[in-house]
Amino acid sequence: MAPSNDHCPPHRIAASPMNAEHLLTHFDRLADAPDAIPRLRRFILDLTVRGKLVEQDPEDELAGELLKKIAPEKQRLVAEGKFKSLDTTELDNEAEHVPFTIPANWVWCRLDDIAAIARGGSPRPIKAYLTDDKDGINWIKIGDSDRGSIYINETKEKIRPDGLKKSRMVFPNDLILSNSMSFGYPYILNIQGCIHDGWLVIRTPDGLLDKLFLYNLLLSSHSRNTFSNAAAGAVVQNLNADKVRQLPVPLPPLAEQHRIVAKVDELMAVCDRLETARKEREATRDRLVTASLARLNASDPGPAVFQNHAAFALNNLTPLTTRPDQIKALRQTILNLAVRGKLVEQDPEDEPAGELLRRVAAEKKRLVEAGEIRKLRMLSLTDEAPFDIPPSWEWRALGEIVHLENGDRSKNYPSGGDIKTMGIPFFNTKNVSDYAVKFDQLDFITEEKFKSLRSGKMKDLDILITLRGSVGKLGLFQATEQFTTGFINAQLLIVRNIECSLVRFCLTFMKSQVFLNQIFARSSGSTTPQLSASQLAEVLIPLPPLAEQRRIVAQVDELMVVCDRLEAGLAAGEKTRGRLVEAVLHETLATGRPEV
Repeated sequence: MAPSNDHCPPHRIAASPMNAEHLLTHFDRLADAPDAIPRLRRFILDLTVRGKLVEQDPEDELAGELLKKIAPEKQRLVAEGKFKSLDTTELDNEAEHVPFTIPANWVWCRLDDIAAIARGGSPRPIKAYLTDDKDGINWIKIGDSDRGSIYINETKEKIRPDGLKKSRMVFPNDLILSNSMSFGYPYILNIQGCIHDGWLVIRTPDGLLDKLFLYNLLLSSHSRNTFSNAAAGAVVQNLNADKVRQLPVPLPPLAEQHRIVAKVDELMAVCDRLETARKEREATRDRLVTASLARLNASDPGPAVFQNHAAFALNNLTPLTTRPDQIKALRQTILNLAVRGKLVEQDPEDEPAGELLRRVAAEKKRLVEAGEIRKLRMLSLTDEAPFDIPPSWEWRALGEIVHLENGDRSKNYPSGGDIKTMGIPFFNTKNVSDYAVKFDQLDFITEEKFKSLRSGKMKDLDILITLRGSVGKLGLFQATEQFTTGFINAQLLIVRNIECSLVRFCLTFMKSQVFLNQIFARSSGSTTPQLSASQLAEVLIPLPPLAEQRRIVAQVDELMVVCDRLEAGLAAGEKTRGRLVEAVLHETLATGRPEV
Protein backbone atom coordinates (compact mmCIF):
# COMPACT_ATOMS: atom_id res chain seq x y z
CA MET A 1 0.00 0.00 0.00
CA ALA A 2 1.19 3.51 -0.73
CA PRO A 3 2.45 5.64 2.12
CA SER A 4 0.44 8.55 3.41
CA ASN A 5 1.34 12.15 2.76
CA ASP A 6 3.47 12.22 5.91
CA HIS A 7 6.43 12.15 3.49
CA CYS A 8 5.26 15.12 1.47
CA PRO A 9 7.74 17.92 0.85
CA PRO A 10 7.06 20.99 3.01
CA HIS A 11 5.87 23.17 0.13
CA ARG A 12 2.77 22.14 -1.84
CA ILE A 13 0.90 23.84 -4.67
CA ALA A 14 -2.58 24.16 -3.32
CA ALA A 15 -5.66 24.16 -5.46
CA SER A 16 -6.68 27.36 -7.15
CA PRO A 17 -10.39 26.87 -7.88
CA MET A 18 -11.06 30.61 -8.16
CA ASN A 19 -8.92 30.78 -11.32
CA ALA A 20 -10.85 27.84 -12.77
CA GLU A 21 -14.17 29.44 -11.85
CA HIS A 22 -13.15 32.66 -13.58
CA LEU A 23 -12.24 30.80 -16.75
CA LEU A 24 -15.40 28.70 -16.79
CA THR A 25 -17.58 31.74 -16.18
CA HIS A 26 -16.25 33.46 -19.30
CA PHE A 27 -15.61 30.42 -21.46
CA ASP A 28 -18.66 31.09 -23.63
CA ARG A 29 -16.57 33.81 -25.30
CA LEU A 30 -14.15 31.14 -26.51
CA ALA A 31 -16.72 28.45 -27.30
CA ASP A 32 -16.47 28.95 -31.08
CA ALA A 33 -12.80 28.00 -31.10
CA PRO A 34 -12.09 24.67 -32.83
CA ASP A 35 -12.64 21.72 -30.50
CA ALA A 36 -13.17 24.24 -27.67
CA ILE A 37 -15.95 22.48 -25.79
CA PRO A 38 -14.38 18.98 -25.90
CA ARG A 39 -11.17 20.57 -24.63
CA LEU A 40 -13.11 22.31 -21.87
CA ARG A 41 -14.57 18.95 -20.81
CA ARG A 42 -11.07 17.44 -20.70
CA PHE A 43 -9.85 20.49 -18.78
CA ILE A 44 -12.56 20.05 -16.14
CA LEU A 45 -11.45 16.44 -15.65
CA ASP A 46 -7.83 17.57 -15.41
CA LEU A 47 -8.80 20.01 -12.66
CA THR A 48 -10.69 17.16 -11.00
CA VAL A 49 -7.70 14.86 -10.60
CA ARG A 50 -5.36 17.68 -9.54
CA GLY A 51 -7.50 18.96 -6.70
CA LYS A 52 -8.19 22.30 -8.39
CA LEU A 53 -11.91 22.06 -8.99
CA VAL A 54 -13.20 22.66 -5.44
CA GLU A 55 -11.72 24.06 -2.24
CA GLN A 56 -10.12 21.65 0.22
CA ASP A 57 -11.77 21.50 3.65
CA PRO A 58 -9.37 21.06 6.59
CA GLU A 59 -12.19 19.29 8.46
CA ASP A 60 -12.22 16.44 5.89
CA GLU A 61 -10.74 13.12 6.97
CA LEU A 62 -7.32 12.75 5.34
CA ALA A 63 -7.17 10.53 2.28
CA GLY A 64 -4.42 8.49 3.96
CA GLU A 65 -6.92 7.48 6.68
CA LEU A 66 -9.50 6.64 4.01
CA LEU A 67 -6.95 4.43 2.27
CA LYS A 68 -6.40 2.49 5.54
CA LYS A 69 -10.15 1.81 5.74
CA ILE A 70 -10.32 0.72 2.12
CA ALA A 71 -7.46 -1.82 2.38
CA PRO A 72 -9.26 -4.63 4.32
CA GLU A 73 -12.52 -4.13 2.41
CA LYS A 74 -10.70 -4.36 -0.90
CA GLN A 75 -8.99 -7.58 0.23
CA ARG A 76 -12.42 -8.99 1.15
CA LEU A 77 -13.67 -8.22 -2.38
CA VAL A 78 -10.60 -9.96 -3.82
CA ALA A 79 -11.20 -13.07 -1.76
CA GLU A 80 -14.96 -13.23 -2.42
CA GLY A 81 -14.68 -12.65 -6.16
CA LYS A 82 -11.47 -14.65 -6.73
CA PHE A 83 -9.67 -11.56 -8.04
CA LYS A 84 -5.91 -11.21 -8.36
CA SER A 85 -3.81 -8.36 -6.97
CA LEU A 86 -0.38 -6.95 -7.66
CA ASP A 87 2.46 -8.30 -5.54
CA THR A 88 3.41 -4.75 -4.59
CA THR A 89 1.67 -1.42 -5.15
CA GLU A 90 4.21 0.84 -3.47
CA LEU A 91 3.99 4.38 -4.90
CA ASP A 92 6.41 7.00 -3.58
CA ASN A 93 4.57 10.25 -2.87
CA GLU A 94 7.70 12.36 -3.20
CA ALA A 95 7.06 15.09 -5.80
CA GLU A 96 9.73 13.85 -8.20
CA HIS A 97 8.18 10.36 -8.34
CA VAL A 98 4.54 11.21 -9.05
CA PRO A 99 2.87 12.50 -12.24
CA PHE A 100 1.86 15.85 -10.73
CA THR A 101 1.44 17.61 -7.41
CA ILE A 102 -1.76 17.14 -5.41
CA PRO A 103 -3.19 18.85 -2.29
CA ALA A 104 -1.68 18.03 1.08
CA ASN A 105 -4.71 16.06 2.33
CA TRP A 106 -4.77 13.82 -0.79
CA VAL A 107 -2.65 10.71 -1.29
CA TRP A 108 -1.14 8.88 -4.23
CA CYS A 109 -1.92 5.17 -4.53
CA ARG A 110 -2.37 2.53 -7.23
CA LEU A 111 -5.81 1.63 -8.57
CA ASP A 112 -5.12 -1.85 -7.19
CA ASP A 113 -5.04 -0.32 -3.68
CA ILE A 114 -8.68 0.74 -3.86
CA ALA A 115 -10.36 -1.68 -6.30
CA ALA A 116 -10.54 -5.35 -7.26
CA ILE A 117 -9.91 -5.68 -10.99
CA ALA A 118 -10.43 -8.62 -13.33
CA ARG A 119 -10.98 -9.41 -16.97
CA GLY A 120 -14.21 -10.80 -18.32
CA GLY A 121 -14.52 -14.05 -20.23
CA SER A 122 -16.39 -15.42 -23.23
CA PRO A 123 -17.98 -18.86 -23.46
CA ARG A 124 -17.18 -20.25 -26.91
CA PRO A 125 -18.63 -20.60 -29.41
CA ILE A 126 -20.70 -17.69 -28.15
CA LYS A 127 -23.56 -18.34 -30.60
CA ALA A 128 -24.15 -21.69 -28.90
CA TYR A 129 -24.74 -19.89 -25.58
CA LEU A 130 -27.03 -17.09 -26.76
CA THR A 131 -30.65 -17.46 -25.70
CA ASP A 132 -33.99 -15.68 -25.88
CA ASP A 133 -35.13 -17.29 -22.63
CA LYS A 134 -36.31 -14.82 -20.00
CA ASP A 135 -34.11 -16.60 -17.43
CA GLY A 136 -31.00 -15.90 -19.50
CA ILE A 137 -28.18 -13.76 -18.13
CA ASN A 138 -27.59 -10.30 -19.62
CA TRP A 139 -24.64 -10.51 -22.05
CA ILE A 140 -22.92 -7.11 -21.81
CA LYS A 141 -21.06 -6.20 -25.00
CA ILE A 142 -19.23 -3.09 -26.15
CA GLY A 143 -22.18 -2.41 -28.45
CA ASP A 144 -24.45 -2.00 -25.41
CA SER A 145 -22.49 1.08 -24.35
CA ASP A 146 -23.16 4.57 -25.64
CA ARG A 147 -20.05 6.78 -25.87
CA GLY A 148 -20.72 9.86 -23.75
CA SER A 149 -23.17 8.05 -21.48
CA ILE A 150 -22.17 7.13 -17.93
CA TYR A 151 -24.38 4.08 -17.46
CA ILE A 152 -25.25 0.81 -19.19
CA ASN A 153 -28.91 0.07 -18.58
CA GLU A 154 -29.74 -2.87 -20.86
CA THR A 155 -28.31 -5.46 -23.23
CA LYS A 156 -29.40 -6.69 -26.64
CA GLU A 157 -28.55 -10.32 -25.94
CA LYS A 158 -28.60 -12.91 -23.14
CA ILE A 159 -26.61 -16.08 -22.57
CA ARG A 160 -27.63 -19.37 -20.99
CA PRO A 161 -26.87 -19.70 -17.24
CA ASP A 162 -24.31 -22.46 -17.94
CA GLY A 163 -22.21 -19.86 -19.79
CA LEU A 164 -21.46 -18.14 -16.47
CA LYS A 165 -18.70 -20.61 -15.55
CA LYS A 166 -16.72 -19.39 -18.59
CA SER A 167 -17.45 -15.69 -18.06
CA ARG A 168 -17.59 -13.25 -15.13
CA MET A 169 -20.67 -11.96 -13.35
CA VAL A 170 -20.94 -8.23 -12.70
CA PHE A 171 -23.50 -6.33 -10.64
CA PRO A 172 -25.25 -2.95 -10.47
CA ASN A 173 -22.82 -0.20 -9.41
CA ASP A 174 -19.82 -2.13 -10.74
CA LEU A 175 -17.62 -0.04 -13.00
CA ILE A 176 -16.44 -1.71 -16.22
CA LEU A 177 -13.66 -0.54 -18.54
CA SER A 178 -13.14 -1.40 -22.22
CA ASN A 179 -9.74 -3.05 -22.60
CA SER A 180 -9.32 -3.64 -26.35
CA MET A 181 -9.62 -1.68 -29.60
CA SER A 182 -11.17 1.61 -28.32
CA PHE A 183 -9.80 0.88 -24.88
CA GLY A 184 -9.99 2.89 -21.68
CA TYR A 185 -13.67 3.94 -21.70
CA PRO A 186 -15.48 3.41 -18.38
CA TYR A 187 -19.18 2.77 -17.69
CA ILE A 188 -21.17 2.18 -14.51
CA LEU A 189 -23.65 -0.69 -14.54
CA ASN A 190 -27.31 -0.39 -13.66
CA ILE A 191 -27.84 -4.06 -14.48
CA GLN A 192 -26.51 -7.49 -13.55
CA GLY A 193 -24.95 -9.67 -16.23
CA CYS A 194 -21.82 -11.26 -17.67
CA ILE A 195 -18.96 -9.47 -19.43
CA HIS A 196 -16.75 -10.86 -22.20
CA ASP A 197 -12.98 -10.50 -22.38
CA GLY A 198 -13.23 -7.06 -24.00
CA TRP A 199 -14.17 -5.65 -20.57
CA LEU A 200 -12.46 -5.29 -17.20
CA VAL A 201 -14.58 -5.05 -14.06
CA ILE A 202 -13.39 -2.55 -11.42
CA ARG A 203 -15.17 -3.30 -8.14
CA THR A 204 -14.75 -0.98 -5.14
CA PRO A 205 -15.79 -1.24 -1.47
CA ASP A 206 -19.27 0.13 -0.77
CA GLY A 207 -19.43 3.53 0.90
CA LEU A 208 -15.70 4.22 0.83
CA LEU A 209 -15.29 5.58 -2.71
CA ASP A 210 -17.51 7.77 -4.87
CA LYS A 211 -17.98 5.68 -8.02
CA LEU A 212 -18.52 8.79 -10.15
CA PHE A 213 -15.24 10.27 -8.96
CA LEU A 214 -13.49 7.10 -10.12
CA TYR A 215 -15.39 7.27 -13.42
CA ASN A 216 -14.21 10.87 -13.98
CA LEU A 217 -10.67 9.90 -13.02
CA LEU A 218 -10.62 7.14 -15.66
CA LEU A 219 -11.79 9.61 -18.33
CA SER A 220 -9.12 12.18 -17.45
CA SER A 221 -6.08 12.85 -19.63
CA HIS A 222 -3.92 11.48 -16.81
CA SER A 223 -5.55 8.04 -17.00
CA ARG A 224 -5.97 7.95 -20.76
CA ASN A 225 -2.32 8.91 -21.36
CA THR A 226 -1.18 6.31 -18.84
CA PHE A 227 -3.25 3.61 -20.54
CA SER A 228 -2.07 4.64 -24.02
CA ASN A 229 1.57 4.46 -22.94
CA ALA A 230 0.97 1.08 -21.33
CA ALA A 231 -0.63 -0.29 -24.50
CA ALA A 232 1.88 1.22 -26.93
CA GLY A 233 3.98 -1.03 -29.12
CA ALA A 234 1.59 -3.97 -29.42
CA VAL A 235 0.25 -4.99 -32.84
CA VAL A 236 -3.28 -5.00 -31.39
CA GLN A 237 -3.34 -2.47 -28.57
CA ASN A 238 -5.18 -3.58 -25.44
CA LEU A 239 -5.08 -3.20 -21.69
CA ASN A 240 -4.52 -6.21 -19.52
CA ALA A 241 -5.68 -6.17 -15.93
CA ASP A 242 -2.19 -5.65 -14.47
CA LYS A 243 -1.64 -2.50 -16.54
CA VAL A 244 -4.89 -1.07 -15.20
CA ARG A 245 -4.07 -2.13 -11.61
CA GLN A 246 -0.86 -0.07 -11.82
CA LEU A 247 -2.64 3.20 -12.67
CA PRO A 248 -1.44 5.93 -10.24
CA VAL A 249 -4.51 7.36 -8.51
CA PRO A 250 -4.60 10.80 -6.84
CA LEU A 251 -7.05 10.00 -4.04
CA PRO A 252 -8.97 12.84 -2.27
CA PRO A 253 -10.86 12.57 1.01
CA LEU A 254 -14.28 10.98 0.55
CA ALA A 255 -16.16 14.18 1.38
CA GLU A 256 -14.15 16.06 -1.24
CA GLN A 257 -14.85 13.29 -3.77
CA HIS A 258 -18.57 13.99 -3.33
CA ARG A 259 -18.05 17.74 -3.75
CA ILE A 260 -15.93 17.17 -6.85
CA VAL A 261 -18.57 14.93 -8.45
CA ALA A 262 -21.28 17.53 -7.80
CA LYS A 263 -19.09 20.25 -9.33
CA VAL A 264 -18.22 18.12 -12.36
CA ASP A 265 -21.93 17.46 -12.95
CA GLU A 266 -22.63 21.18 -12.73
CA LEU A 267 -19.84 22.13 -15.13
CA MET A 268 -20.61 19.38 -17.63
CA ALA A 269 -24.17 20.72 -17.72
CA VAL A 270 -22.66 24.13 -18.58
CA CYS A 271 -20.71 22.45 -21.38
CA ASP A 272 -23.93 20.85 -22.62
CA ARG A 273 -25.59 24.28 -22.75
CA LEU A 274 -22.58 25.81 -24.54
CA GLU A 275 -22.63 22.95 -27.04
CA THR A 276 -26.36 23.35 -27.64
CA ALA A 277 -25.99 27.11 -28.09
CA ARG A 278 -23.11 26.63 -30.52
CA LYS A 279 -25.09 24.09 -32.57
CA GLU A 280 -28.04 26.51 -32.66
CA ARG A 281 -25.75 29.32 -33.88
CA GLU A 282 -24.30 27.04 -36.53
CA ALA A 283 -27.75 25.88 -37.62
CA THR A 284 -28.98 29.48 -37.91
CA ARG A 285 -25.89 30.45 -39.90
CA ASP A 286 -26.30 27.38 -42.12
CA ARG A 287 -29.90 28.27 -42.87
CA LEU A 288 -28.89 31.83 -43.73
CA VAL A 289 -26.03 30.69 -45.97
CA THR A 290 -28.21 28.09 -47.69
CA ALA A 291 -31.03 30.57 -48.24
CA SER A 292 -28.66 33.27 -49.53
CA LEU A 293 -26.95 30.95 -52.00
CA ALA A 294 -30.25 29.37 -53.05
CA ARG A 295 -31.62 32.81 -53.92
CA LEU A 296 -28.58 33.44 -56.10
CA ASN A 297 -29.01 30.07 -57.81
CA ALA A 298 -32.74 30.50 -58.42
CA SER A 299 -33.78 29.91 -62.04
CA ASP A 300 -34.86 33.46 -62.88
CA PRO A 301 -35.53 35.86 -60.03
CA GLY A 302 -35.39 38.91 -62.31
CA PRO A 303 -32.45 41.32 -62.70
CA ALA A 304 -33.39 43.72 -59.91
CA VAL A 305 -34.16 40.99 -57.36
CA PHE A 306 -31.02 39.09 -58.31
CA GLN A 307 -28.85 42.19 -57.84
CA ASN A 308 -30.27 42.66 -54.33
CA HIS A 309 -29.59 39.02 -53.45
CA ALA A 310 -26.08 39.22 -54.89
CA ALA A 311 -25.34 42.44 -53.02
CA PHE A 312 -26.49 40.90 -49.72
CA ALA A 313 -24.39 37.76 -50.21
CA LEU A 314 -21.25 39.58 -51.32
CA ASN A 315 -21.50 42.21 -48.57
CA ASN A 316 -21.86 39.53 -45.89
CA LEU A 317 -19.29 36.99 -46.99
CA THR A 318 -17.26 37.18 -43.79
CA PRO A 319 -20.09 36.64 -41.25
CA LEU A 320 -21.80 34.08 -43.50
CA THR A 321 -18.79 31.86 -44.12
CA THR A 322 -17.30 30.50 -40.91
CA ARG A 323 -16.52 26.95 -42.04
CA PRO A 324 -14.57 25.49 -44.98
CA ASP A 325 -17.68 23.73 -46.34
CA GLN A 326 -19.50 27.07 -46.51
CA ILE A 327 -16.65 28.61 -48.52
CA LYS A 328 -16.70 25.57 -50.80
CA ALA A 329 -20.43 26.13 -51.39
CA LEU A 330 -19.74 29.81 -52.09
CA ARG A 331 -17.12 28.87 -54.71
CA GLN A 332 -19.62 26.61 -56.46
CA THR A 333 -22.25 29.36 -56.40
CA ILE A 334 -19.80 31.74 -58.09
CA LEU A 335 -19.09 29.15 -60.79
CA ASN A 336 -22.79 28.41 -61.17
CA LEU A 337 -23.55 32.10 -61.73
CA ALA A 338 -20.65 32.33 -64.18
CA VAL A 339 -21.89 29.56 -66.47
CA ARG A 340 -25.50 30.79 -66.33
CA GLY A 341 -24.67 34.30 -67.53
CA LYS A 342 -25.45 35.94 -64.19
CA LEU A 343 -22.02 36.98 -63.00
CA VAL A 344 -21.35 39.84 -65.41
CA GLU A 345 -23.59 41.96 -67.59
CA GLN A 346 -24.11 41.12 -71.26
CA ASP A 347 -22.88 43.71 -73.77
CA PRO A 348 -25.00 44.03 -76.94
CA GLU A 349 -21.84 45.10 -78.77
CA ASP A 350 -20.20 41.71 -78.18
CA GLU A 351 -19.80 39.43 -81.18
CA PRO A 352 -22.40 36.62 -80.69
CA ALA A 353 -21.20 33.17 -79.68
CA GLY A 354 -22.39 31.84 -83.06
CA GLU A 355 -19.58 33.65 -84.85
CA LEU A 356 -17.02 32.12 -82.51
CA LEU A 357 -18.47 28.68 -83.13
CA ARG A 358 -18.17 29.08 -86.87
CA ARG A 359 -14.45 29.88 -86.51
CA VAL A 360 -13.97 26.87 -84.22
CA ALA A 361 -15.71 24.59 -86.73
CA ALA A 362 -13.53 25.85 -89.59
CA GLU A 363 -10.33 25.35 -87.58
CA LYS A 364 -11.42 21.87 -86.51
CA LYS A 365 -12.08 20.93 -90.15
CA ARG A 366 -8.61 22.14 -91.09
CA LEU A 367 -6.94 20.10 -88.36
CA VAL A 368 -8.84 16.96 -89.40
CA GLU A 369 -7.86 17.43 -93.05
CA ALA A 370 -4.25 18.00 -92.03
CA GLY A 371 -4.34 14.74 -90.07
CA GLU A 372 -3.50 16.48 -86.81
CA ILE A 373 -6.68 15.26 -85.08
CA ARG A 374 -9.15 12.51 -85.79
CA LYS A 375 -12.60 13.28 -87.07
CA LEU A 376 -15.24 12.85 -84.39
CA ARG A 377 -18.66 11.46 -85.13
CA MET A 378 -21.39 14.03 -85.71
CA LEU A 379 -22.67 15.41 -82.42
CA SER A 380 -26.12 16.84 -81.82
CA LEU A 381 -27.85 18.33 -78.80
CA THR A 382 -29.78 15.24 -77.77
CA ASP A 383 -30.26 16.38 -74.16
CA GLU A 384 -32.58 19.18 -73.18
CA ALA A 385 -30.74 22.33 -72.11
CA PRO A 386 -30.47 22.33 -68.28
CA PHE A 387 -31.41 26.04 -67.98
CA ASP A 388 -32.02 29.20 -69.96
CA ILE A 389 -29.05 31.29 -71.06
CA PRO A 390 -28.74 34.85 -72.43
CA PRO A 391 -29.73 35.33 -76.10
CA SER A 392 -26.13 35.96 -77.18
CA TRP A 393 -25.01 32.59 -75.77
CA GLU A 394 -25.34 29.15 -77.38
CA TRP A 395 -25.65 25.60 -76.08
CA ARG A 396 -23.19 23.19 -77.70
CA ALA A 397 -21.86 19.68 -77.14
CA LEU A 398 -18.38 19.91 -75.60
CA GLY A 399 -16.99 17.69 -78.35
CA GLU A 400 -17.82 20.39 -80.93
CA ILE A 401 -15.37 22.90 -79.49
CA VAL A 402 -12.59 20.69 -78.09
CA HIS A 403 -10.42 17.81 -79.23
CA LEU A 404 -10.47 14.82 -76.85
CA GLU A 405 -7.45 12.54 -76.80
CA ASN A 406 -7.06 9.36 -74.77
CA GLY A 407 -3.88 8.47 -72.93
CA ASP A 408 -1.47 5.82 -74.10
CA ARG A 409 -2.42 2.26 -73.12
CA SER A 410 1.09 0.80 -73.19
CA LYS A 411 2.44 -0.75 -69.99
CA ASN A 412 6.10 -0.50 -70.93
CA TYR A 413 6.71 2.67 -68.96
CA PRO A 414 7.86 4.51 -66.99
CA SER A 415 11.60 3.97 -66.95
CA GLY A 416 14.03 5.15 -64.33
CA GLY A 417 17.72 5.88 -63.99
CA ASP A 418 19.39 8.77 -65.74
CA ILE A 419 16.35 9.22 -67.98
CA LYS A 420 15.04 11.55 -65.26
CA THR A 421 17.49 14.18 -66.39
CA MET A 422 16.89 13.83 -70.13
CA GLY A 423 13.56 12.10 -70.78
CA ILE A 424 9.90 13.02 -71.31
CA PRO A 425 7.72 13.26 -68.19
CA PHE A 426 4.84 10.85 -67.63
CA PHE A 427 1.77 12.26 -65.85
CA ASN A 428 -0.87 10.17 -64.11
CA THR A 429 -3.74 10.78 -61.70
CA LYS A 430 -1.41 11.54 -58.77
CA ASN A 431 -0.17 14.60 -60.69
CA VAL A 432 -3.67 16.09 -61.05
CA SER A 433 -4.97 18.11 -58.10
CA ASP A 434 -6.33 21.55 -57.25
CA TYR A 435 -7.14 22.16 -60.95
CA ALA A 436 -3.45 22.04 -61.86
CA VAL A 437 -0.98 19.51 -63.23
CA LYS A 438 1.77 18.99 -60.64
CA PHE A 439 5.39 18.41 -61.62
CA ASP A 440 6.51 16.57 -58.49
CA GLN A 441 6.84 12.78 -58.22
CA LEU A 442 7.27 12.45 -61.98
CA ASP A 443 8.39 9.39 -63.89
CA PHE A 444 10.01 9.57 -67.32
CA ILE A 445 10.48 7.77 -70.62
CA THR A 446 13.05 8.24 -73.36
CA GLU A 447 12.42 10.63 -76.23
CA GLU A 448 12.63 7.66 -78.58
CA LYS A 449 9.81 5.93 -76.73
CA PHE A 450 7.79 9.16 -76.67
CA LYS A 451 8.04 9.56 -80.45
CA SER A 452 6.69 6.05 -80.93
CA LEU A 453 3.48 6.78 -78.97
CA ARG A 454 0.33 7.34 -81.00
CA SER A 455 -1.77 9.13 -78.35
CA GLY A 456 -1.63 10.89 -75.04
CA LYS A 457 0.96 13.54 -75.97
CA MET A 458 0.37 16.81 -74.15
CA LYS A 459 0.54 20.42 -75.30
CA ASP A 460 0.54 23.74 -73.44
CA LEU A 461 -2.89 24.65 -71.93
CA ASP A 462 -4.28 21.13 -72.27
CA ILE A 463 -6.85 20.29 -69.61
CA LEU A 464 -6.47 16.81 -68.09
CA ILE A 465 -9.46 14.98 -66.60
CA THR A 466 -9.48 11.70 -64.68
CA LEU A 467 -11.59 8.90 -66.15
CA ARG A 468 -11.44 6.20 -63.46
CA GLY A 469 -12.28 6.12 -59.77
CA SER A 470 -12.30 9.78 -58.75
CA VAL A 471 -13.94 10.78 -62.03
CA GLY A 472 -13.75 14.46 -62.96
CA LYS A 473 -10.55 15.63 -61.25
CA LEU A 474 -9.13 18.43 -63.40
CA GLY A 475 -5.70 19.85 -64.05
CA LEU A 476 -4.46 22.56 -66.43
CA PHE A 477 -1.09 21.74 -67.99
CA GLN A 478 1.03 24.86 -68.33
CA ALA A 479 4.29 24.15 -70.11
CA THR A 480 7.53 25.26 -68.49
CA GLU A 481 10.98 25.84 -69.90
CA GLN A 482 11.97 22.42 -68.56
CA PHE A 483 8.77 20.55 -69.47
CA THR A 484 7.22 21.67 -72.74
CA THR A 485 5.32 18.43 -73.21
CA GLY A 486 4.58 15.11 -71.57
CA PHE A 487 2.24 12.18 -71.95
CA ILE A 488 -0.57 10.53 -70.01
CA ASN A 489 -1.80 7.01 -69.47
CA ALA A 490 -5.30 5.63 -70.00
CA GLN A 491 -6.51 6.86 -66.58
CA LEU A 492 -6.53 10.40 -67.95
CA LEU A 493 -7.99 12.21 -70.95
CA ILE A 494 -6.71 15.32 -72.73
CA VAL A 495 -9.27 18.09 -73.34
CA ARG A 496 -7.65 20.37 -75.95
CA ASN A 497 -9.48 23.52 -76.98
CA ILE A 498 -9.55 24.09 -80.74
CA GLU A 499 -9.51 27.82 -80.07
CA CYS A 500 -6.92 28.56 -77.36
CA SER A 501 -8.84 31.63 -76.22
CA LEU A 502 -11.58 29.27 -74.99
CA VAL A 503 -9.34 27.50 -72.46
CA ARG A 504 -10.01 29.67 -69.42
CA PHE A 505 -13.79 29.69 -69.78
CA CYS A 506 -13.82 25.98 -70.60
CA LEU A 507 -11.89 25.25 -67.40
CA THR A 508 -14.26 27.50 -65.43
CA PHE A 509 -17.21 25.53 -66.83
CA MET A 510 -15.57 22.19 -66.04
CA LYS A 511 -15.10 23.24 -62.41
CA SER A 512 -18.82 23.98 -62.05
CA GLN A 513 -21.48 21.67 -60.70
CA VAL A 514 -23.29 22.03 -64.04
CA PHE A 515 -20.45 20.10 -65.70
CA LEU A 516 -19.91 17.68 -62.83
CA ASN A 517 -23.58 16.73 -62.65
CA GLN A 518 -23.51 15.81 -66.32
CA ILE A 519 -20.39 13.64 -66.19
CA PHE A 520 -21.54 11.87 -63.02
CA ALA A 521 -24.86 11.08 -64.71
CA ARG A 522 -23.00 9.68 -67.74
CA SER A 523 -20.21 7.77 -65.97
CA SER A 524 -20.69 4.02 -65.69
CA GLY A 525 -19.66 1.38 -63.16
CA SER A 526 -21.13 1.26 -59.65
CA THR A 527 -17.99 -0.01 -57.90
CA THR A 528 -15.43 2.01 -59.86
CA PRO A 529 -17.01 4.86 -61.86
CA GLN A 530 -15.60 5.30 -65.37
CA LEU A 531 -15.98 8.00 -68.00
CA SER A 532 -15.19 7.70 -71.70
CA ALA A 533 -14.21 10.29 -74.30
CA SER A 534 -17.48 9.74 -76.18
CA GLN A 535 -19.49 10.35 -73.00
CA LEU A 536 -17.53 13.52 -72.27
CA ALA A 537 -18.03 14.74 -75.84
CA GLU A 538 -21.83 14.76 -75.30
CA VAL A 539 -21.71 17.07 -72.27
CA LEU A 540 -23.58 20.31 -72.93
CA ILE A 541 -21.69 23.57 -72.43
CA PRO A 542 -23.31 27.05 -72.38
CA LEU A 543 -21.03 29.18 -74.54
CA PRO A 544 -20.92 33.00 -74.19
CA PRO A 545 -19.43 35.47 -76.67
CA LEU A 546 -15.64 35.51 -76.46
CA ALA A 547 -15.51 39.04 -74.97
CA GLU A 548 -17.96 38.03 -72.24
CA GLN A 549 -15.96 34.88 -71.53
CA ARG A 550 -12.99 37.07 -70.71
CA ARG A 551 -15.07 39.27 -68.39
CA ILE A 552 -16.51 36.19 -66.69
CA VAL A 553 -13.09 34.60 -66.12
CA ALA A 554 -11.70 37.87 -64.74
CA GLN A 555 -14.65 38.20 -62.35
CA VAL A 556 -14.39 34.57 -61.25
CA ASP A 557 -10.66 34.99 -60.59
CA GLU A 558 -11.34 38.09 -58.52
CA LEU A 559 -14.02 36.40 -56.43
CA MET A 560 -11.93 33.26 -55.94
CA VAL A 561 -9.19 35.45 -54.50
CA VAL A 562 -11.79 36.75 -52.03
CA CYS A 563 -12.65 33.12 -51.17
CA ASP A 564 -8.95 32.35 -50.75
CA ARG A 565 -8.63 35.25 -48.30
CA LEU A 566 -11.73 34.11 -46.43
CA GLU A 567 -10.33 30.59 -46.21
CA ALA A 568 -6.93 31.81 -45.04
CA GLY A 569 -8.56 34.13 -42.52
CA LEU A 570 -10.77 31.35 -41.28
CA ALA A 571 -7.80 29.01 -40.83
CA ALA A 572 -5.76 31.73 -39.12
CA GLY A 573 -8.68 32.67 -36.89
CA GLU A 574 -9.25 29.06 -35.86
CA LYS A 575 -5.56 28.63 -35.17
CA THR A 576 -5.46 31.81 -33.09
CA ARG A 577 -8.59 30.89 -31.12
CA GLY A 578 -7.20 27.41 -30.60
CA ARG A 579 -3.93 28.80 -29.26
CA LEU A 580 -5.84 31.21 -27.03
CA VAL A 581 -7.96 28.42 -25.55
CA GLU A 582 -4.86 26.26 -25.05
CA ALA A 583 -2.99 29.12 -23.37
CA VAL A 584 -5.87 30.04 -21.07
CA LEU A 585 -6.48 26.42 -20.09
CA HIS A 586 -2.78 25.82 -19.47
CA GLU A 587 -2.41 28.99 -17.43
CA THR A 588 -5.41 28.17 -15.28
CA LEU A 589 -4.32 24.58 -14.79
CA ALA A 590 -0.78 25.54 -13.86
CA THR A 591 -1.71 28.40 -11.53
CA GLY A 592 -1.48 27.80 -7.81
CA ARG A 593 -0.34 29.44 -4.62
CA PRO A 594 2.44 28.21 -2.35
CA GLU A 595 1.19 26.76 0.89
CA VAL A 596 3.34 26.03 3.91
